[in-house]
Amino acid sequence: MPGDEPLLMNQLVVRICLFLVAAIAMFGGTVQMFLGQPETSPRLDNVHRFMAGVYFSTGLISLWAAITIRQQGTLVYLLALGVLLAGVGRLVSIIRVGLPKPTAVWLGYLIPELVLPFAIAGAHYANH
Repeated sequence: MPGDEPLLMNQLVVRICLFLVAAIAMFGGTVQMFLGQPETSPRLDNVHRFMAGVYFSTGLISLWAAITIRQQGTLVYLLALGVLLAGVGRLVSIIRVGLPKPTAVWLGYLIPELVLPFAIAGAHYANH
């Protein structure tokens, strides 16, 4: 059967990266939906929880793409772009308003957001 052969190494790399993105987005989306944006206006809390839903749904899409990696094409690149743009948004925030405390935590978010997209896109491209 075609789906029974083992994944190519590059497909495995993409799958692992997408599982990581899925776990982070689904966990982060759930936490942010629950916490909201404390000590702020109703408008900002509303936008924050809306974006938490988008974050969570991106995790679900990443999970599905990882599970069905053999059938995926452009979707993988779009997910990688989304992660990269999220990291760029975080980087712009850091440049404009400063690095939140604790510094290590926020850099721990930023670095994978700027590195994983290239690993995902590069490994996926190597399969095609």
